Amino acid sequence: MDEKVALVTNALDFVGPPAVQVLLEDSYRVIAQDPTFSDLGQLQAYSRQCPGTDPVAITEPEEFMEYVWGTYGKLDVLISNDTFPAIHTPVEDASIDDLYATIENVMVAPFRLMQAAVPRLKAQGSGNVILVTSCRTELPLPGGAIPDMARAGANALVKSLSIELAPLGIPVNAIAPNYLYSEAYFPKAKFIDDPVGSAFIREVVPAGRLGEPQEVGELVRYLANMKGSFHTGTIIKFAGGWPAAPLRPL
Repeated sequence: MDEKVALVTNALDFVGPPAVQVLLEDSYRVIAQDPTFSDLGQLQAYSRQCPGTDPVAITEPEEFMEYVWGTYGKLDVLISNDTFPAIHTPVEDASIDDLYATIENVMVAPFRLMQAAVPRLKAQGSGNVILVTSCRTELPLPGGAIPDMARAGANALVKSLSIELAPLGIPVNAIAPNYLYSEAYFPKAKFIDDPVGSAFIREVVPAGRLGEPQEVGELVRYLANMKGSFHTGTIIKFAGGWPAAPLRPL
């Protein structure tokens, strides 16, 4: 049987760790991309900790796709796991540089990656595409214009890509978390260990807790291993029933 090959970007952050874990469990060779792997010590440590991965630090999309197809000749699953600190500030006080940086990391980055990958996926005639976005736009908060704009654009990209690739049988879907435990967005010290933060989570999330990484991993596993392609163009909310009531700032 041919080796199954998957790609996960920003493998050390957000949905990266659980995605890599479930793909390894399902016998994929996982190309784990993370910019911190430019440090050889970090790369080697990760390779030892996660056998079955191919850690790389390449960030330029075309160079990255050349490496993937040049090394493996195919790609079965592409997971664009895009993350950037959520900058909350009133519009009148916002920095345009913060806006550009956010858009670059969570909207332009997946667009460029897919721009480089799509011709190869089309020639291959198969592949499952998963973008990790956010469902934060379902209930915007004051001061959230910058991350809301960028995440809304990424979700729109999923819809457009799914239409373009559906005739070829290549599904494109998004996992859109909110209130998922990660040190990037909901760090343990503030939202689990701190009584104020944990009370806030119990108040606003119907499930009464943060989502666990292994739970979002279950969703990654389902989308990565789909045999059919009719399930495409969906933004799958992963948020413990949120939103269910108006929020208050923490």
